[in-house]
Amino acid sequence: MSTIILAHAVETGPESLWYPYLRTALDGRAEVRIPALPAPGAPDPEAWLTALTAAARDTDPADTVLVGHSLGGVTLLRLLERHDTDRHGPYAGAVLVATPYKEVGYEALNPFFAPRFDWARIRRAARAFQVLVAADDPVLTPDPFDHARHYVTELGATATVRAAGGHFPIWSPDDVPTGLAFPEVTPLVTGLLPAAS
Repeated sequence: MSTIILAHAVETGPESLWYPYLRTALDGRAEVRIPALPAPGAPDPEAWLTALTAAARDTDPADTVLVGHSLGGVTLLRLLERHDTDRHGPYAGAVLVATPYKEVGYEALNPFFAPRFDWARIRRAARAFQVLVAADDPVLTPDPFDHARHYVTELGATATVRAAGGHFPIWSPDDVPTGLAFPEVTPLVTGLLPAAS
């Protein structure tokens, strides 16, 4: 069975937002792992990368799709950047949901973007990339389209841009909603599974 590994956003956890929906939607088709990344309210880049790497350690990259939401997507990019593609082969694919490619005005999160990404190395580490953004995303400043275009240019990603959707979704750290349906993400993930190719 294929494996899906989801890296959640800041101020969230495995049971937040649309993450349980994705697990349910893929039940029987893939094992969905959503590791609890440490200190989600005050994230540390190395701690998050260590936790995500541990979740992926025993998987077959060729049969694994990585999904990252917001800062989780940034951590996913770091995992791909460090992946030994020559030794282990590329991952089946990666889905980046509302993922910034550079700093977006949150000083505490700037360490996640340093040093600059090695885009060529990341591109080799996965067979295909999907990007999902919303035109009204208040986090992907100054222009959500710029973030999507960057992934298309650097990673050869296929971009899906919704007119509305915010940061999938917009949430407050004091009131993180759970159990949200998010059907748009499921076909992006299943389309990258080896059985779908």
